[in-house]
Amino acid sequence: MKILIATEKPFAKAAIDGIRKIVENSGHELHLLEKYSETTQLLSAVADADALIVRSDKVTKQVIEAAGKLKIVVRAGAGFDNLDLDACTSKNVVAMNTPGQNSNAVAELVLGLMIFINRNKFSAGTGAELKGKKLGIHAYGNVGRLVARIAKGFDMQIWAFDPFIKKEIIQADGITAVDNAEDLYANCNYVSLHIPANDKTKKSINCKLLNLMPEGGCLINTARREVIDEDDLMKLFDKRADIKYVTDVAPLNIAELQQKFGNRIFATPKKIGAETAEANINAGLAAAKQIVNFFNNGDVTFQLNR
Repeated sequence: MKILIATEKPFAKAAIDGIRKIVENSGHELHLLEKYSETTQLLSAVADADALIVRSDKVTKQVIEAAGKLKIVVRAGAGFDNLDLDACTSKNVVAMNTPGQNSNAVAELVLGLMIFINRNKFSAGTGAELKGKKLGIHAYGNVGRLVARIAKGFDMQIWAFDPFIKKEIIQADGITAVDNAEDLYANCNYVSLHIPANDKTKKSINCKLLNLMPEGGCLINTARREVIDEDDLMKLFDKRADIKYVTDVAPLNIAELQQKFGNRIFATPKKIGAETAEANINAGLAAAKQIVNFFNNGDVTFQLNR
């Protein structure tokens, strides 16, 4: 089988070497399309591929239709909004992601961002400590669990809300579980956001919800930009001079927000949550293993388009 890695931003060499070993030791061929600049290059390369590994590259309906032999595509990472799942399903292409492989990288970034914003972006002036504060985890998945585990080391009080996980499971980790998002935001000094972007969650983090936060409340978003109602964010900042927002996914109106509200808001120049050498390698190796297991054993454990 021909397995194609198509990445505008390539994997690290160590990842490629590891992927190649997994693929070739299983009797398959590995082909690379790296640093491509035109969609036509991807369309040409994928034409005879049996499997495709991407990072943040967009696998659109056009790409799927150009890939006449494609049986599986794996997004090396947790998010998968760059995959057209409907197009994959229509062509009987199995679509997967690699959940959990970059979770630690994102979780560490959450705590780093909290410290950074608490200490005035590492500039002069009196900051604040995390110890003893309440941290809310909005979605207690792979990343949320790790954020909670790390935050315990800072002696924070951890709360969590996740409608898809039983409260007993959350409480077994020594965490206060709440029944709804409103209770989480109303009780926590900080909320770390880990919900996906879908029809139910887009713009769900709005002024009404954020306004429930205690004085000096801070929202940390390492999830998706689309879940924030950015117009409401501006309204909230105008209304509440104490609220802070720190994010790994910059709002479209970030320049205006920073000009008006200065140190109360910070956004990384680009999404860097998974940008560690370790996460890069882990996600790539996981993608290769999933494809090999699919071809050799019919394993569809991480299939997204069931």
